[in-house]
Amino acid sequence: MTVLQTPSSFQDRTKGAREGERVPVSPRRGPMIGSNLGSAVESLWANRLRSMLTALGIFIGVAAVVAALTLTQGASGAINSRISSLGSNTITISPGAATSGGVFGAVGTTESLTIQDAQALTKIAHVTGVSPIIAVSAQVIYGNQNWNTRIEGVNTAYQTILDWQLASGTWFSDNDVNSDNPVAVLGQTVASSLFSASGTDPVGQNIRIRNQVFRVVGVLQTKGGSSSQDDVVYVPYTTALIRLKNTTYLDGIEVQVDNTNDVAPVQQGITTVLEIRHHIPPGTPDDFRTISSTQLLQTAQQFTQILTFLLVGIAGISLTVGGIGIMNIMLVSVTERIREIGIRMAVGARRSDIRNQFLIEALTLSLLGGVMGMVVGMLAGLIMTHAFQLPFVVSAFSLLMPFVVSALVGVAFGLYPAVRASHLDPIVALHSE
Repeated sequence: MTVLQTPSSFQDRTKGAREGERVPVSPRRGPMIGSNLGSAVESLWANRLRSMLTALGIFIGVAAVVAALTLTQGASGAINSRISSLGSNTITISPGAATSGGVFGAVGTTESLTIQDAQALTKIAHVTGVSPIIAVSAQVIYGNQNWNTRIEGVNTAYQTILDWQLASGTWFSDNDVNSDNPVAVLGQTVASSLFSASGTDPVGQNIRIRNQVFRVVGVLQTKGGSSSQDDVVYVPYTTALIRLKNTTYLDGIEVQVDNTNDVAPVQQGITTVLEIRHHIPPGTPDDFRTISSTQLLQTAQQFTQILTFLLVGIAGISLTVGGIGIMNIMLVSVTERIREIGIRMAVGARRSDIRNQFLIEALTLSLLGGVMGMVVGMLAGLIMTHAFQLPFVVSAFSLLMPFVVSALVGVAFGLYPAVRASHLDPIVALHSE
């Protein structure tokens, strides 16, 4: 049993108590925080194995919460970076959902957008750029190197709409688009995968996309954020229609608006123009879908918030279990040290001193587990974000949360045992074995 710190006159007072003399209790002032803290640490160290196992529940819970927050913040950062690269004033138009027997399929399963639709959208007020999009997946080959990537057929306005910067070479020209020329602009991932081994300058080289030969005219700078943005090859959409997809329909249309404030009216104007062109009666579902970059960002943020709440909620169960473990071990500690509590009260300890000592013990256990959990949670988050190629985001909330949560758990689950210890009858406590 660990003897708690008592006044220096402890022996004289207890001697008087044994001889049946009346023991005067001198009033003491001020909180004995230092004394209580020392006694709490001494008690926890005396039962260090039990203390470590008790703190393990808080450790696991905090580590899980921190790792979950780090992962979701990394995912949110990657999504926001990807959407921000589209610009804050862009609108993406995609084909709608095909229907069969009154049942809707997935978005993009119908063929409804045409080159004429894209040309008609250029006449809408506040529209500064429009690009058709033809998307295919294909293997790109140069010499004995090959790479599976995304091929997108676009026009010259697409470079401005997405603010692509060139590392070398040029973007293809309007003449290339009008003449269906087999030219290509490579993203950094594709250029590195095909040409790094040989050290060849990609510009001017011929590559093979499926069974078609294309001449590389430019290489893009790294976009940053998600690496998938750089894993792309851009070709004239007219060339993609003839050589790669053999279709008259588009996979999408990208529209740029002159000002963020004009996005909503332009989006409504696009809907009106396409409904008229596609002869869609009022009240009938559209065969296309429009979404702005702002809407994409809001949707992504809602998704990451839901994911964060879900993961943190699951991890919070561990914190609750850990808090119950702290309450249980503190109740056991109170039971084991009843006589010690009685002696302290007999020599002048106040009820608040007894309560504070046990509360400090619970708080120390909880904070110890919280600090260790924060460190391990950060390491786990770093490993996971690296594995999923996400940015490692550390916020002030992630750093402060473990301390706040640990303190709250320690106080919440340690208060009852501490109050129970402080309300013990000193006479009954002294007679207990």
